[in-house]
Amino acid sequence: MPVSPVAQWSGRILSGVVILFLLMDGGIKLVPIKEVTETLQQLGYGGSVGQARLLGVITLACAVLYAFPRTSVLGAILLTGLLGGAMATHLRVDSPLCTHLLFGLYIGLMAWGGLYLRDPALRALMPIRN
Repeated sequence: MPVSPVAQWSGRILSGVVILFLLMDGGIKLVPIKEVTETLQQLGYGGSVGQARLLGVITLACAVLYAFPRTSVLGAILLTGLLGGAMATHLRVDSPLCTHLLFGLYIGLMAWGGLYLRDPALRALMPIRN
């Protein structure tokens, strides 16, 4: 089933936003800036530079896998796990619902929605029926 140009570009834009967010998020964890380690501590983790960098590497790996069409589904699956862990962490520390806890859901929906719009194989696997 072919993908229309509008759907293709909409999917690329959504996926691009997700990729840019992941690159930024992973990048600040690689540096890491003071706010990253402080936030890790507030969320109940050790807050070490090593932990922050490991999370940065994992985030960047998910972004790279998601960015390339041949590995985009694997990237989306791994990204879903990463975002689920983030959501569980925010649930555990009773973070605000719409701005913190559900942010992972927003990014995940954008990632899968973008992939669905631009990937005919995924559309064939999960068709939307009338």
